[in-house]
Amino acid sequence: MTKVDFYILDDTQPLVRLGFACRLAEKVWQQGHQVYIHTADATETQRMDELLWTFRDGSFVPHQVIDNQALDEETPIHIGHGEEPRHHDTVLINLTDTVPLFFSRFERVAEIIGGDEAHRALGRDRFRFYKERGYPLEHHTIR
Repeated sequence: MTKVDFYILDDTQPLVRLGFACRLAEKVWQQGHQVYIHTADATETQRMDELLWTFRDGSFVPHQVIDNQALDEETPIHIGHGEEPRHHDTVLINLTDTVPLFFSRFERVAEIIGGDEAHRALGRDRFRFYKERGYPLEHHTIR
């Protein structure tokens, strides 16, 4: 069964949330797992692509944007929005305001919740969704 982790951030700035997603993706990759980062739209996908190259000096996080070009299944981190990814089913980092329909094919889901009240309310809705369906949940406060 899919395990769901909620990461609750104090900061309300959107880039802090995306930066945390970069650090989490890097950590998961370094542990030998594949990651799919699910974004809200093409703009956020592009922003994550750029941030994975620049979020920290000296970092190298191998990743690829899912688009119409040939997708390298061996690349450990894929970024996309909209439709279900064809590859990677270990870790899903969800950056959208809703639960992706395909979440249950992943071993783990990471929900990153920003510090502003609107984002937290949407996070609580997603928490209830998972809880009502019996998924194992954990939450982590990130300061």
